Amino acid sequence: MTDQARKVDRAPGISLLAAFRFRTFAILWIATIVSNIGSWMYGAAAGWLMTGLTKDAFVVSLVQVASSAPLFLLALVAGTLSDVVDKRKLLIWGESATALLSAIFAAVVWLNWVTPASLLWFMFLISVLGALTSPAWQAVVPSLVPKEELPSAISANSVGFNLSRAIGPALAGAIIGPLGIAAPFVINAVSNFGVIGVLFGWREPKAAADTLPPERFSSAVGIGLRYAINNVALRRTFVRTLAFFLSASSYWALLPLVARVRVSGGAAIYGLLLGAIGLGAVGAAFVMPYWKKRFGADGLVGIASAGTAIALVLFGIAREPIVALLASVVAGASWIAGVATLNVSAQLSLPDWVRGRGLAMYMTVMFGAMTLGSAVWGQIATFTNLQVALFIASATMLAAIPLTWRWKLQTGETLDLTPSTQWPPPVVSRSVEGADGPVLVTIEYRVPSEHRESFLSALYELQHERLRDGAISWGIFEDTSQSGRFLETFLVPSWTEHLRQHQRVTNADYVLQQQIMRLLQGEPLITHFVAPRPNVE
Repeated sequence: MTDQARKVDRAPGISLLAAFRFRTFAILWIATIVSNIGSWMYGAAAGWLMTGLTKDAFVVSLVQVASSAPLFLLALVAGTLSDVVDKRKLLIWGESATALLSAIFAAVVWLNWVTPASLLWFMFLISVLGALTSPAWQAVVPSLVPKEELPSAISANSVGFNLSRAIGPALAGAIIGPLGIAAPFVINAVSNFGVIGVLFGWREPKAAADTLPPERFSSAVGIGLRYAINNVALRRTFVRTLAFFLSASSYWALLPLVARVRVSGGAAIYGLLLGAIGLGAVGAAFVMPYWKKRFGADGLVGIASAGTAIALVLFGIAREPIVALLASVVAGASWIAGVATLNVSAQLSLPDWVRGRGLAMYMTVMFGAMTLGSAVWGQIATFTNLQVALFIASATMLAAIPLTWRWKLQTGETLDLTPSTQWPPPVVSRSVEGADGPVLVTIEYRVPSEHRESFLSALYELQHERLRDGAISWGIFEDTSQSGRFLETFLVPSWTEHLRQHQRVTNADYVLQQQIMRLLQGEPLITHFVAPRPNVE
């Protein structure tokens, strides 16, 4: 029976198990769980290994910096790659390279050749590979299940990720004693083979043919960046993301020292603390729908911030493992509440054509905050002490709640971001090549005097849509000799890019355009100018 034949008539996304009706998704989910367990074992073992190589809090915090910096530096490039290349091939190459590099690192640890510098370099390089494939992993989910089962698939992936986070560190801590510090690194190296095998056997469904040529990588990066800058709802999410992760990064960076210094524990205790974070996240995932309904998106992130602040205080006062374990559970529950809500806020503000790049920008902000925060809290712990650093991080997290409250989340939830077919194709009287350009588009409006202010307010809002969808400059000009005559102009790099603008207009954009039309006297006059190229003999 094919995956499509397994569809049943029922409301979408009701059951967490619904996505497992589709064989490829189910097998890949299991393989990913195994791979993620290996990754969490590797991360926990690396943090613990660094505490054995040095007691310098700043150097220990650099383990988290090395893990998160590539996701900050390369997220936009990776998001663009996921939009312009074959995602399946990208994932196969990325996972294969990760397995090879992890095996080399395991050998270095096994032979006792590891130093703080080599540990950080290997972590950085492995994280680079993870950063290049992360957006592609998110983008392939809609190819594994039908659209109506997508909420179920996303929820199942979230639960699977947190289950692996609960199992991996605890397992690493349990085996380091009897098998040695190299054992988790060896297991991580082989854990990717299942994912690679599933990807080799899977064939991504063919997408509908596009009449336009594929986007060029360099221009696609620039368009993704301009889109993020001109998306108000996404920018609000970025502010809240920066505030949350800047402080939350502190316990990820300093947890190895909490285990070794505050509670005087070994690798097993450190693994249990990381595992408790995962268990807290799994438990919170099942009650988050109630929390969201009760408190809303902004309230939920506020609660997550307050919970993280409480966890940081508990980590700071912990002298016994039980207190640190309680802090980990609270931290995990707060983490999933904050991460999931912020991620959904980013998702709701993005149309499909730029989803990979938009999510990559969200990841850039998230892991940029994690990278900067990890280094800052490690440095503060070095200059003061571990407890003071955790207390300052807690106070910073609490202060961020009122300071960022004005930037509301999930404001894109009410917008219809599906493509609109209402924008007519441009009229041409001669052949225009796709590479011709730049293209200057002018739109002349006649506006009654009583509608002038309303018209300008709506048009300045439309400015963001023009720049989001591909324009590189925009302007509005008023005629000094004729009252009520306005000229809107925007510049697009090429004719092909202008045709893509037509495809990118959403129903929400069309509603705004219709609002402007109701303020006009007569129809607007639209003209397209293409920069001519002189014939050179």
